[in-house]
Amino acid sequence: MLVLFETAAGYAIFKVLNESKLQQVDCLYKEFETPEKANKIVKLKHFEKFQDTTEALAAATALVEGKLGKSLKKVLKKVVAKEAHEQLAISDAKLGGVIKEKLDLSCVHSPAVAELMRCIRGQMESLITGLPPREMSAMSLGLAHSLSRYKLKFSPDKVDTMIVQAISLLDDLDKELNNYIMRCREWYGWHFPELGKVITDNLAYCKSVRKIGDRTNVAGSDLSDILPEEIEAEVKLAAEISMGTEVSEEDIGNIRHLCDQVVEISEYRAQLYDYLKNRMMAIAPNLTVMVGELVGARLISHAGSLLNLAKHPASTVQILGAEKALFRALKTRKDTPKYGLIYHASLVGQTTAKNKGKISRMLAAKAALAIRYDALGEDTNAEMGAENRAKLEARLRQLEDKGIRRISGTGKAMAKADKYQHKSEVRIYDPSGDSTIPSTSKKRKFEEVEEEDATEPTTPAVKPKKAKQESAIEEEEQAETSAAAEETPKKKKKKKKDKKAEEEMEEPKEEEVVAVTETTEKKKKKKKKVKEEQEED
Repeated sequence: MLVLFETAAGYAIFKVLNESKLQQVDCLYKEFETPEKANKIVKLKHFEKFQDTTEALAAATALVEGKLGKSLKKVLKKVVAKEAHEQLAISDAKLGGVIKEKLDLSCVHSPAVAELMRCIRGQMESLITGLPPREMSAMSLGLAHSLSRYKLKFSPDKVDTMIVQAISLLDDLDKELNNYIMRCREWYGWHFPELGKVITDNLAYCKSVRKIGDRTNVAGSDLSDILPEEIEAEVKLAAEISMGTEVSEEDIGNIRHLCDQVVEISEYRAQLYDYLKNRMMAIAPNLTVMVGELVGARLISHAGSLLNLAKHPASTVQILGAEKALFRALKTRKDTPKYGLIYHASLVGQTTAKNKGKISRMLAAKAALAIRYDALGEDTNAEMGAENRAKLEARLRQLEDKGIRRISGTGKAMAKADKYQHKSEVRIYDPSGDSTIPSTSKKRKFEEVEEEDATEPTTPAVKPKKAKQESAIEEEEQAETSAAAEETPKKKKKKKKDKKAEEEMEEPKEEEVVAVTETTEKKKKKKKKVKEEQEED
């Protein structure tokens, strides 16, 4: 059996001397503990050394991809073909199929062969003669670097790391510029506070401060190259009536130095933005056309690289940058966000609030296609991005015009769906609030009278009586009047006094109350009659 062993320095072919040892896979490593024992199992038959690193890289890439390289094919024809009856032990089953197909050689790949390869690798320096260990390590290191660079498909034009660093630096510069400008306005505002209200542009403000210095120099300073004529005249007028405090020359020098820093950083930021724009057009032209340079660069930076961004689906690209809001919405079971970093794209920004969600979803779908085309495609043109952007703009116009068509008379079917909700309320004058006198019905009066009667303890509540009861009361009244006529004058006087006292106690009431008092008087008269009769007896 022959063994094909690949190294960084070249191809080695070994002859297995004792094949019976391969059957004991678990104990095979004991046979390779020392170089002497290893030489009893295998023996080097041929070693084909690589001429340079380029040849080694070509052979290594062919082995990685499972192909038969030129150098390996040459070695196999030269050495193994002479002993065609021998089996060839290889470490890759895919490579064995290619060798068998092209060279008609029987190849073997098994766990025993894999263990044998591991043992040979352990005693490689003693088994392969004529190759210094130092040269072997140098070849291994060079091949490792070359192979890694080949796997990454290294190209200076396709390095998205530059974009990640550039957009991060751009954001940092913006923060620093804001801090510097705020400090400059606040510092110089003590001396010339009116200048900050007249000049609103930050860069023009810093240039003006650097050129003016003390506000007393405004009259003799020429600011025409920085400011328009109207604003320059306002600045000179404000300097004459300024309410600021006096500062020393040293203070003005430090403020001017800060203004120099602001101007320099602003110029560098503009240069960095141009660099980022060119880099984005070189690496991701279709994505740049779809969402713009800054948004595209932030998407790449957030994902880590262009290739990682290409692996994301469109739904992830849509909410990329809004992870905190997404997980908070999932936790509280509320609506998830509709957009993340893609919200700052021009297509989303120019739509109405009602259609922002739809446009961001469609833009994310097209942007995902553009990202994959830029990351994995070979072309560097932006035709696909321009076509997709045109489709999105047409769809945007269709969504915006839909509301206009509904209002017009042409789209009657669509107009029926939307009803005009607002209705004006016509209020009628209520005259009930004019009079302060309560207008209550007779029924209401009768109920109030009954409540008053219930509160008084002397007047019991009277229920309505039938016609028979009324006739009986009339007969009693006639009998009482006849009996009263027979009484003595003294008793009549007492009755009159009693009647007067009763009349003083009782207040005038309604008709129903009068009927109640009459019945009580009649009852009292009956009791008095009974007492008088008892006295007479």
